[in-house]
Amino acid sequence: MNTAKTKDIRASLNKKGFIEEEDRDHRYFFLTINNKKTSIRTKLSHGDSEIDSFLIGKMAKQTGLTNKEFEDLIKCPLTKDEYIKLLLERGKVVI
Repeated sequence: MNTAKTKDIRASLNKKGFIEEEDRDHRYFFLTINNKKTSIRTKLSHGDSEIDSFLIGKMAKQTGLTNKEFEDLIKCPLTKDEYIKLLLERGKVVI
């Protein structure tokens, strides 16, 4: 994934269990499981309409995924349940 539209990333993160909080410069996304915030989080700038591969890599790392897995999360082959299963297997979250 060379670039991605922020609106697509935002929609996908919201669909996959992230809650969105805003401040002046950024939108912060926190993963929730069973209505509880986890330590998994990432952010998007308000002004960007697209993000480049460098920022995609940073977001992938912040969300506990490889770049390819993050692409799958955004493009939807990776479901919310599969994503949470990966995080549990990797010890990134505890339920």
